[in-house]
Amino acid sequence: MQLSITLIIIIATTLVSIGGFSNQKVMSDLIFYPPAITQQKQWYRFFTCGLIHADFGHLLFNMLSLYFFGPEVEKAFKEIFGEMGNWIYLLLYVSSLIVSLLPTYFKNKNNSQYRSLGASGAVSAVIFAGLMLAPGTEVYIFFIPIPIPGFIFAPLYVLISALLDRRGGDNINHSAHIWGGLYGILFVIIAGYFVQYDAINEAIDRIKMYMQVKGWI
Repeated sequence: MQLSITLIIIIATTLVSIGGFSNQKVMSDLIFYPPAITQQKQWYRFFTCGLIHADFGHLLFNMLSLYFFGPEVEKAFKEIFGEMGNWIYLLLYVSSLIVSLLPTYFKNKNNSQYRSLGASGAVSAVIFAGLMLAPGTEVYIFFIPIPIPGFIFAPLYVLISALLDRRGGDNINHSAHIWGGLYGILFVIIAGYFVQYDAINEAIDRIKMYMQVKGWI
């Protein structure tokens, strides 16, 4: 892979995350801590929390997901938006860091016990943007050896995440996954509007094509 926006994000996130594993001050300074935003106006935490992760497993899962989906979304954005494609892709990633955490912030803005970290919300936005652009992309979930087309995987993922978020108790911010994913879809629809790219109808046509190839219709 050439030095793409995706690769730059992966390298930067990996370096900062690894540095944070052995430096508690780095973690404390960058982590998403709602009261610090409410009381001290440290808005940068919406973005910096995406550069740190809880452990190597957390980091590896997010960066591998971004590695597999990011380049395809970048390529599609270049085709749709031309020379601005890279910048629009970067805007998607950066803006999704804050958007995916807004519901979490409003729910915990004065909760001194709450902290969150990781790029999951932004990665979910990239994945869902990719599935909006290519809804027939087949995804494997939880090591189940059965490919699931993106247009089925996406709502299934949101449903499972919503159930897990409601249950709680696993120290995972499922809300960020949900809102990041939904934002990724909305971003593609809105951004496409400015270049006469009808994302919704394009997605519908590709779903129909997938179903015809599979003999479902």
